[in-house]
Order: sequence, then structure tokens, then C-alpha cells
Amino acid sequence: MTIRGRTGTSLWSVVLDSTDAKALSRFYLELLGWRLRTDEPDWVTIQPPDGRGYLSFQTNVSYRPPTWPAAEADQQMQLHLDLQVNDLEAAVEDAVALGARLSAHQPQDDVRVLFDPAGHPFCLWLDDDPDD
Repeated sequence: MTIRGRTGTSLWSVVLDSTDAKALSRFYLELLGWRLRTDEPDWVTIQPPDGRGYLSFQTNVSYRPPTWPAAEADQQMQLHLDLQVNDLEAAVEDAVALGARLSAHQPQDDVRVLFDPAGHPFCLWLDDDPDD
């Protein structure tokens, strides 16, 4: 079943809260190499070259970063981004140079968990079959 009233464009979006939407959007613009789509005072949207989806950022002055790994009384992670890479070490270096932090807890050898400048966890994962 498809949602009734859904447009035929098949666009999708993920929205990340931050105390500074513009600053967080700049991090992801650089990290992903996407283009700016919308730039308003408290709302920024970036889009990949194929234009099929986008990532949005909204300012929320009450935003609290999640705790990861999860701890019972702390703010819980609602979602995280997984980004496929073909050189894990180089991708981590680039993300850190842009302002990400490497998590102390790393659950897998072929994945690196990092935190963006607002504290959202995201994963870089190694593409073991570059022909996919």
C-alpha cells in the first residue's frame, strides 16, 4: 500500500535538529559534497546531485544530543545516517577534519561511528564490493 495523496516525485527527506541549523548544514555540505537547496534562518536543506532526496536541518534551541551507546536515563538516539565509503581510514580522517568526533565505542571492524558537530551519531561503513 502507498500513502494516499503522496506525490509522484518520490522525494524523501531526513530532518536533523540542532541548536544551529546553518552550522550543521555546512558540515554535511562539505562531508557529502551535495548542493544547497533551501537556506532560511532556521531551516536549511541540502540535496544530492541526483535530486532524489534531501537532508534538512532545523534550529531547535532545546536540542539535546543523544547518548551513544544508549544509556537508560539519557537522551536516546532517534536515528543515524549510514554512509558507504571505499576507504574507511581516509573517510574518517576527512570527517574529523570537518568537525566530526570519533566515538570511543566501535562495534565493528568495517564500520566507524562518529558524531557530527551537533552530536548526532553517524556511521561510515566500508564497501567490501566496490563493483556493487
